[in-house]
Amino acid sequence: MSYCNFFINGLKGAKMEYNEEKVDEMTLALLYLVTWNDRDFGARAWKGFDWETMNRLYKKGFIDNPKSKAKSVWLTDEVEKLSAELFEKHFGLQ
Repeated sequence: MSYCNFFINGLKGAKMEYNEEKVDEMTLALLYLVTWNDRDFGARAWKGFDWETMNRLYKKGFIDNPKSKAKSVWLTDEVEKLSAELFEKHFGLQ
């Protein structure tokens, strides 16, 4: 279980517990929206998500190390497919 601070009307609120696994799954799903195929490197995704979440995805082997100067991360073929499946599962109209 993790905690995050949240803000209401610009004022810092209380800490909220959250489920890291669910956040990781949703982040993988949302990576689908910011993924493109690089001619030389395969699937890449912009890394504009929470750093702790991106680091967990890296440790799980889903993405390459987000702690680089690159503005994007590399996805394996399997993760690119998983990302699309999770996006359809959580955000598809069916």
